[in-house]
Amino acid sequence: MTIKTVTTAPYTDQKPGTSGLRKKVPVFQQQNYAENFIQAIFDSLEGFEGETLVIGGDGRYYNREVIQLAIKMAAANGFGRVLVGRGGILSTPAASNVIRKNRAFGGIVLSASHNPGGPTEDFGIKYNIGNGGPAPEKITDAIFARTKTIDSYKIADVEDVNLDLEGTHEIAGMTVNVIDPVADYAELMEQLFDFEAISDLLAGGFRIVFDAMSAVTGPYAKEILENRLGAAKGSVLNFMPLPDFGGHHPDPNLVHARALYETMMADDAPDFGAASDGDGDRNLIIGRGIFVTPSDSLALLAANAHLAPGYAQGLAGIARSMPTSGAADRVAEKLGIGLYETPTGWKFFGNLLDAGLATICGEESAGTGSNHVREKDGLWAVLLWLNILAVRKESVLDIVKQHWASFGRNYYSRHDYEEVDSEAANGLMANLRDQLATLPGKRFGALTVETADDFAYNDPVDQSVSRNQGIRILFEGGSRVVFRLSGTGTSGATLRVYIERYEPDAARHDIDTQEALADLIAVADEIASIKARTGRQEPSVIT
Repeated sequence: MTIKTVTTAPYTDQKPGTSGLRKKVPVFQQQNYAENFIQAIFDSLEGFEGETLVIGGDGRYYNREVIQLAIKMAAANGFGRVLVGRGGILSTPAASNVIRKNRAFGGIVLSASHNPGGPTEDFGIKYNIGNGGPAPEKITDAIFARTKTIDSYKIADVEDVNLDLEGTHEIAGMTVNVIDPVADYAELMEQLFDFEAISDLLAGGFRIVFDAMSAVTGPYAKEILENRLGAAKGSVLNFMPLPDFGGHHPDPNLVHARALYETMMADDAPDFGAASDGDGDRNLIIGRGIFVTPSDSLALLAANAHLAPGYAQGLAGIARSMPTSGAADRVAEKLGIGLYETPTGWKFFGNLLDAGLATICGEESAGTGSNHVREKDGLWAVLLWLNILAVRKESVLDIVKQHWASFGRNYYSRHDYEEVDSEAANGLMANLRDQLATLPGKRFGALTVETADDFAYNDPVDQSVSRNQGIRILFEGGSRVVFRLSGTGTSGATLRVYIERYEPDAARHDIDTQEALADLIAVADEIASIKARTGRQEPSVIT
């Protein structure tokens, strides 16, 4: 058994963010490409000799191959133990839980989140630190710097580990434990939620449907919803993780989960519908006859969290990303707790959670979570919804309408323009920044701009400052439009436009969302020249 040092040359040409490095599979399959990035991670860390590393992924194409590389390289670099999910499977929130429960040094999570999988589709590698959350910028910056100069990597010259059987292996002086990927996570959920109350709800004829989208959440949802809570067999659809997600796009939105939406809008619809994404950290919530926007879901979960045992003592605070609607702000105000508006990215929530300033966090992009892990958690959100439904014994529709009556409704929509030419997208954002000083006081029909800025965040925990986080244009009366470029794609740029109007009048809570936002949508295009600059006549996805 030997440790090899392999001479290599830099390949990485993209700065990894907290979501890690994402590229097409053929890029990762280049000679030494994945090895370079993994070695760059290890070279950027200190003090891990003999420590525990967690490794797992969402089961997408090329997952197993990179896991074997990561195990052998961890051994060669001096880790003492690796915990890896059976079959190479660990959802992103489950990986966070395993890191925290075992006090691991950190973890390598293989995923490209909600992006498609397959031989020519997307793959990703990211590093999570010892709190279970995504690596902060000081680490990702160090990794990026190392990828530009790396000239060798270390790997154990050993046979592959059998990932399909739980058990213990010894390779190159390191212990490898292949663990049940579901057990620890299910145990944690039982501590947070009233499984008996949810079981009684389901036993009483309450029908649910959960679409796992042939992605990583399938085994978790099957075990928890059907086996432990007693949902009818077949309630969990597409529960087998597939390398190409069955040829589908595992993004739980109204475009890619359209079949679920149509099921829930039918006359004989189940009572509750939900879905999760490729790596299990996002969620879609649909009641019979009503889609619950992620922003509304965050506010509703926060307002009702005390109904679940894990949150019976109340919340320390609520955190939301800047593009997420202000619905949660009104809940925080009523509860008398802190509200934190952060840039997009779960690392910002991690600081607040670690400091005890927030308990529940959420993003408009269908990510919601709490202080139980340091990642967003799709199945957690589903279980909290079911706990609330079990206690309140009301429909999703009734709960949502009562919330709007109490807090007002934030009409909200996100328009995504995917795979836009990067130069055009950057030019659009630069043009918006050039306009910021001239926009306040400007009228667009009945709308008057109150303020406009490029959002900057001063972290209350580590005092770091994050600038250029998105263009905000706020209008008198509480409406706003936000423009951001997303970093979650692997081709071109994704322009996201967020449109929001607050409506306190309950008599006006049943207007079609796009109709309620029509004037703001038109103004957004007028200010940013979206059609002219991108060549797109309409968004790729409307959420």
